[in-house]
Amino acid sequence: MEALLFLIATAAIVGLLIVPAVRRRRELNGSGGSPGIRAAGDPDRYGLVPPERLDVRLPGPDPELIEALEETQRTQDWQPVARLLALTGDDWELRWQRVQSLAGAAAVELARSRTTPTPPEAFAERTPPADRTPSLSKEQPQAPAPVADARWLRNWRTASPRDAACAQVYAQFLVWQALGDTGSADRRIVLEEAREIAREAIRVAPADPTAYITDLFAARALGVRRPEFEERWEEVRRRAPHHMGAHLVALPYWSARGHGSKEDAYAFAQRAAGEAPEGSLLPALPLFAVYDHLPEANMVSGLYRSAVVEQAVEGARYALHHAPAGHPVAPHVRHLLLCFLVRAERYAQAVEQVRAVDGYVGALPWVDGGDPVAEYSAYRALAVAGYESLGGDAAHTPPAH
Repeated sequence: MEALLFLIATAAIVGLLIVPAVRRRRELNGSGGSPGIRAAGDPDRYGLVPPERLDVRLPGPDPELIEALEETQRTQDWQPVARLLALTGDDWELRWQRVQSLAGAAAVELARSRTTPTPPEAFAERTPPADRTPSLSKEQPQAPAPVADARWLRNWRTASPRDAACAQVYAQFLVWQALGDTGSADRRIVLEEAREIAREAIRVAPADPTAYITDLFAARALGVRRPEFEERWEEVRRRAPHHMGAHLVALPYWSARGHGSKEDAYAFAQRAAGEAPEGSLLPALPLFAVYDHLPEANMVSGLYRSAVVEQAVEGARYALHHAPAGHPVAPHVRHLLLCFLVRAERYAQAVEQVRAVDGYVGALPWVDGGDPVAEYSAYRALAVAGYESLGGDAAHTPPAH
């Protein structure tokens, strides 16, 4: 569950989505990497994306985010991402996901800059020798490209200290930093600083739930007592009672690996699903609660046909069917649903999800293992192979919905 969020900080631009990260790798009986399985999921025959082109950075497409982030990372100019968040406006689900991604991207960029030697050309021409005369040639030497070390975020913070968007990104950036350095004695200090900056964003934009969710996230990582966590959760609920991302951040607190139990997590998820309005993704939340409490030995097919699992799967399918097209969190649901459908041997429905998410692998359950591309590719191949064993073929694949 934690990997859903921790991905943002550990994948290519982010990656992580989050945390005391995933406890175990849920393998599919040695299926990842078998030549026969790869052949069954031939990308060319089904119009699927080849493994080498699968994007580990995001769960689904967001071309505006990628364009703005790549420009910012290339130039170390913060303005493209600032404009992106300004244009995102009050689409709170999308804003939350983009803040997660930008903060994770900055955390990964900074971490890589600290472990990658700086090329000599990056220092060239910064300070000309005193005895060198200025060149009168029209062809002046080009300035070295900016070093990619997340200075764009620091510069943004310096230039716009009261910008709520910048504070939101910076607070989440600190959370990613703290969670990526679990052995550091400064972890708690960094998380407390993240909470303070999140509160700065709240003071500037009190109606926006994004910084409240980051504060909740940091509070969970700090292991605050239940009364305080519930108080922070109610602040989120008052502003965005049906925010799927907020529920995904809160759910691990109530789990058996957090500060609750399987029963607490199920109750939290079922209550949210039951109170959800039409078009919400919250009916899919029980599937995440089920996933977070799968037993270590979980490949018994009967488990995935049990009443609890089938109810959670149907809830997720219902949520996706009624959610608005392009819901920013829907890809997260689809990836996890694909996993459950394959394990339940519901291959035609699994192929539907493959068609909907193919090309992106930055989501649970793939990030729960060591190689998201291999994990996803194996399940994709199993879905196609199972579909073909039932008489399906590439020319008549079910529509994605």
